Amino acid sequence: MLHSINNLRTVAELCRAGQPLPEPLAVWLGNSLRSFLEHGKGSLNDAFGLRGGQGGIPWHMEEAIRKRDAALRELRARHFQNLKPSVHVRTIHEMSCRYAASGWRFDCEREAMPDRYRGTPKEHLWLAFKSGAMMPLCVRQLRTILRVEPRNSRRDGAHKQVSFCPVAGERAPI
Repeated sequence: MLHSINNLRTVAELCRAGQPLPEPLAVWLGNSLRSFLEHGKGSLNDAFGLRGGQGGIPWHMEEAIRKRDAALRELRARHFQNLKPSVHVRTIHEMSCRYAASGWRFDCEREAMPDRYRGTPKEHLWLAFKSGAMMPLCVRQLRTILRVEPRNSRRDGAHKQVSFCPVAGERAPI
């Protein structure tokens, strides 16, 4: 699916620039359109291979989630790699909630990231929020995205602590 999205973006850019399409891209575009027109594909999404996954998430939301998760992983790798996993998850959670309540209210209207964020943790937070996927996330979701196993986790789920992000208003076991 990502291949199809990249192809469509390339076609759009080349068409806007008045440039000819490279032959492999033109063949792909022609075959996809023919599939829609001649074979009765239910939608252009099907013809271009943009079917949602099993969970029924539309392709554009799946792409947004991938961008958000990549930004969060990069945030951890660049700024919190020396911290224990439980600490960097909680730190990223707290930073996300704080950014949602303060900076993002103003930054959400911007097309470009403020220059002062470059090289700081806010660079990656801005990218995660700008992705269009849900932010901020609860600690449990962050742990899953960052692939961190909780210490002393219990299988029965008893005695779990609860984390609360006042901006998102979500409660989740941590």
